[in-house]
Amino acid sequence: MHSTPSHAFNSIFSFGDSYTDTGNINVMAKNDSLYTDNLPYGMTFFHRPSKRFSDGRLIVDFLTEEFGLPYLKPYLDKNDSFRQGANFAVSGATALDETFFKQHNIKTFEDPLNNSLSSQLKWFEELKPSLCQTMEECKDYFSRSLFIVGQIEGNDYNVMFSALLSVEQMMSYVSTIIQTIAGTIKELIDQGARTVVVSGNIPMGCLPSLLTILKSSDSSIYDPKTGCIEKYNILSRNHNSLLLEAVKELRIKYPHAKIIYADFYKPVINFIRFPQRFGFTSKPLVVCCGIGGEYNWYQPRMCGTPGVIACQNPLTYVNWDGERLTEASYRYVSNSWLKGPYADPPILDAHTN
Repeated sequence: MHSTPSHAFNSIFSFGDSYTDTGNINVMAKNDSLYTDNLPYGMTFFHRPSKRFSDGRLIVDFLTEEFGLPYLKPYLDKNDSFRQGANFAVSGATALDETFFKQHNIKTFEDPLNNSLSSQLKWFEELKPSLCQTMEECKDYFSRSLFIVGQIEGNDYNVMFSALLSVEQMMSYVSTIIQTIAGTIKELIDQGARTVVVSGNIPMGCLPSLLTILKSSDSSIYDPKTGCIEKYNILSRNHNSLLLEAVKELRIKYPHAKIIYADFYKPVINFIRFPQRFGFTSKPLVVCCGIGGEYNWYQPRMCGTPGVIACQNPLTYVNWDGERLTEASYRYVSNSWLKGPYADPPILDAHTN
């Protein structure tokens, strides 16, 4: 644990997808066994399956440590007290609702779980009466809380990818996704949030899963500096650019709030371009926990399934399971958000009592 800063938050409330989920998907899946129920998930830090899609801690875990708070419990596991925060993030969650995809004839995954941002906001509303009673009390309580609207839009693009939309078609939906995320931030500030961290998108074209599925002999689709598929990274950069514009507009509308733009793209692209600077001595696009192929990822036999083992030292890898990152990657990203340079402003500079 880090020493608790003098401007510590009393609680953290987190929204997002598998980059942030600490067990909500396990509750939703009920009796279905998930990959995260099995080692090697959790091997590095928890030494047991921790319901996190990584070998160890996530960014949200490092943030709770920094502020001397307990690791966030998943909201759907209702047996716990949430006085010091709750995690509403769910693996596979989208920013847009299921109804949006249906209205636009975009075929989604089977059995939607109703875990989009609007559902996560409803869960937050459900929780509120146990934390505070009056509007005044809630505004005071949440003014001392840290809110994280984490990486989530990746699943919107995943749904579109699975529905065989082109990158050009996906581009036409970026502004709608941004409006949804901005609406969530607005709602949280209206409820009393004073400090909100908003995460941008990762470089999607660098995901080993996507690189495997779209593997091509056409070298022109790859960025020569990274080996990533450039058009998907352009989509990520476009998303992030529009999100930053939305954050700037919200800052003007809510001058009393600190809205932090947390850049997820630049640190990850730097891991891939200059891996050894960060201690990543393994090939940066190769998966630690997987099997087969150039990127060590094979969809029918993913991490957590029988016979699929992890690399001996995840500290040397950027990517954990083909879609999510290692604890080592998350540790560096979280530090770069707490202290800079990849958060505007850095989280430790943002909160004033």
